[in-house]
Amino acid sequence: MERIAITDKASKILEQLKQKYGELIFHQSGGCCDGSAPMLFEKDDMYLDESDVLLGTINGVNFYMNQDQFEYWKHTHLTVDITEGRGASFSLEIPLGLRFLIHSRLLTKEEEAFLNTNKKS
Repeated sequence: MERIAITDKASKILEQLKQKYGELIFHQSGGCCDGSAPMLFEKDDMYLDESDVLLGTINGVNFYMNQDQFEYWKHTHLTVDITEGRGASFSLEIPLGLRFLIHSRLLTKEEEAFLNTNKKS
């Protein structure tokens, strides 16, 4: 069972950006700029610490969320999607005139038991 997924359309853009920039990470902070929008960075351009929770890996790219934001979202399954328009962030897709966004749904009882029982992520 997984906590995070990606749409086919977003996956194609992610692969394009991986070819251009190399190793990447997603981070969703819930802070400034686009608020809770997922942001894509080159792996070494984002400082991670013990307050960041690894939600999973999509297309070989780790997806992290700040632990405070995770407490709010831990009962949901997240799907990364892409849409036209410019976000207010430094995310790598912005120059393409696109922005990543999140669709969420509540975890099923089975997913909740598997993902949130005695586990940090």
